[in-house]
Amino acid sequence: MPWLTTAQTEELTGHYVRRRLDATRQSILDTARRADELRQEYESRYADLRRALLRRHAAGACAVLACAAGAGSLAAGVLTR
Repeated sequence: MPWLTTAQTEELTGHYVRRRLDATRQSILDTARRADELRQEYESRYADLRRALLRRHAAGACAVLACAAGAGSLAAGVLTR
């Protein structure tokens, strides 16, 4: 802007730089906040999935043990006849 004086140009430039720095700082803070929110959401979901998987494995192990016990009982009954 050639019609501005040197002092006006410096003032305008300083104002622009301050505004850009503020906007950039706010953008970085918003990004960091959102990243923290996402991390918490993913950690919560991961913990839920781990608990569900553990329950399924425990149920499967119980079923296998029950079948083994039942098969053992049947085998013992057949052998005693």
